[in-house]
Amino acid sequence: MKIAVIGGGASGLMAAIAAARNGAQVTVYEKMNRVGKKILATGNGRGNYTNMNLSKACYHSNDLHLTDEVMNFFDLEKTLSFFEDLGIFPYVDENGRVYPNSLQASSLLDVLRYELKRLKVDEVTDFNVTALRKNKGIFSIIGNDTVTADRVILATGGKASPQFGSDGKGYEIAKSFGHDIVEPFPALVQLKLSGKYFKRLAGIKFDGLVKAYAGDRLIRKEEGEILFTDYGISGPPILQISRKVIEELNKENKPFISLDVFPALSKIELYEILQDRFIKLGHKTLEDSMVGFINKKLIPVVLYEAGFDDLDRSCGKLNKKEIYKIIDILKEWKFEVTGHNSWQQAQSTAGGVRLTEVNPKTLESLKVKGLYFAGEILDVDGDCGGFNLQWAWSSGYTAGYFCSLK
Repeated sequence: MKIAVIGGGASGLMAAIAAARNGAQVTVYEKMNRVGKKILATGNGRGNYTNMNLSKACYHSNDLHLTDEVMNFFDLEKTLSFFEDLGIFPYVDENGRVYPNSLQASSLLDVLRYELKRLKVDEVTDFNVTALRKNKGIFSIIGNDTVTADRVILATGGKASPQFGSDGKGYEIAKSFGHDIVEPFPALVQLKLSGKYFKRLAGIKFDGLVKAYAGDRLIRKEEGEILFTDYGISGPPILQISRKVIEELNKENKPFISLDVFPALSKIELYEILQDRFIKLGHKTLEDSMVGFINKKLIPVVLYEAGFDDLDRSCGKLNKKEIYKIIDILKEWKFEVTGHNSWQQAQSTAGGVRLTEVNPKTLESLKVKGLYFAGEILDVDGDCGGFNLQWAWSSGYTAGYFCSLK
């Protein structure tokens, strides 16, 4: 049986291995000059390939219940065993993120390619698939050339990080066979905010808490390292909340975020600290008195936002109401979200091929016999921390295994 895997990313390589282990003759067609380029960028190049805290709550889809069979068929335990059998010794950090002990994403790609070679899977690179046809039970894959296969696994990715080969072409191919596509939008991406101080704040990092709101409704909150940029805000917590925020933007709502620069302290505790500080440093100006308490570049902006025009006034003369104006900014600094960065900066894609049109056990198309889907092309996306790669492994293995059954 000849199986064509279109897309040489994480899910495509896993699908190829699973199919070849079942005895199929497998060829991977990749548009880039080598397979697995996006794998090399995962975990900031360290290869965060799954997470010990795997749960359904870490995933998003319009039909999330339809992912259960796939995630159970190739679960966390099977993923860890699969990679250990290929030579990957796991390193688990304090947040449950799993990396190769080498802390090199290239280790993951290396062992996958070693296995592909052992199984005699052909890798055809620089092959840009432009169309897929089916006639009399045979698929024609049309690109630089026209090749044929008995069955096809579409693992072309979404639209995120097009520099690694994901340009959304897979959606057009799926549509040509009658599949409905849930409108894709960037997930795990930086946010653009309304404000006039961002060029001054760019580069400032702090460990804080971010809350995202749609009106009065809290839609998500995350804690961790936050980074100001010249357009708004970034950092792992921002990437985590971005999907929910962009959903609200797409509904033409006006989401906003609230930053807490001191999440470990209550407003009362912060008041006592600042009051004591201003008494002790009463001989200093308001601006100078904050040096050593928060980032120096942050000081004038926080004070301006709190309503202070004269930063040279004595800090010892502040009253309780004025101190609380500073605290309100430090604990609840609000920004309207005006947009987000492009697909180029996005780490994953929300939306994709609708799961109701795919067999939830095998990932075979319910519209076209012999056509299977794997990975980001499907309407499934995960949080930061290895969850998207876990979906790639689970869906890739499932599609490859069932596609290769006679």
